Amino acid sequence: MVRRIRGLAVVETLCIPLFAAVALLWEMPLTAANAAGLGLLFLLIAEGGAYWRAKARQLARDLPLPEGMPVFAALKRANLVLFAAAAAAIAAALAGGDTGTRVWPGVLLWLFALVEQVNYFHVQLSHDNRADLARLLRTRRLHRSHLARDLDRARRRPAP
Repeated sequence: MVRRIRGLAVVETLCIPLFAAVALLWEMPLTAANAAGLGLLFLLIAEGGAYWRAKARQLARDLPLPEGMPVFAALKRANLVLFAAAAAAIAAALAGGDTGTRVWPGVLLWLFALVEQVNYFHVQLSHDNRADLARLLRTRRLHRSHLARDLDRARRRPAP
C-alpha cells in the first residue's frame, strides 16, 4: 500500500512538467486566461502530490494522521478563492473579445483543476486500479476521497 501511494506522489508531481511541456509544444498562447487555468491546475496537482507524500509517510511511520492536515484544510478553502480569481481572469478575457487558443485552453485547464479539487478534497473520481474499480462496481457510488476522510479525522481529533 505504501509503495502504491508513493507512486501516486511521484506521478502527480511529474504531471506538472508534463503539462508544461504539452503547453509549450502545443504553443499555447501565454494569455491571462490560459495562465490562470494552467497555474491553477499546477497548484492542485502539487497539492495532490504533497498529500500523497504525507500519506505515504503516515503509513510508513504508523502515524494516526498524515502530517500537515491544517495546511490542507487551509488549502481547501484558499483554492476556492483562487478558482474565483481564475474564473474572473477567464471571464475578463472572454468579455474583452479573446477567442480560440487565447482563452479556451484556460477554460479547459480551469475545468480540469476543478475536477482535481473535487477528486482530492471531496469524492474519489479516479479509479485507476482493480480494487477501486471493484468497490465502485460493488457499491455503485462514489466514495469520499482519502484526503477528505483525513481532514474529517483531523478536525474531530482533539488538539495535543
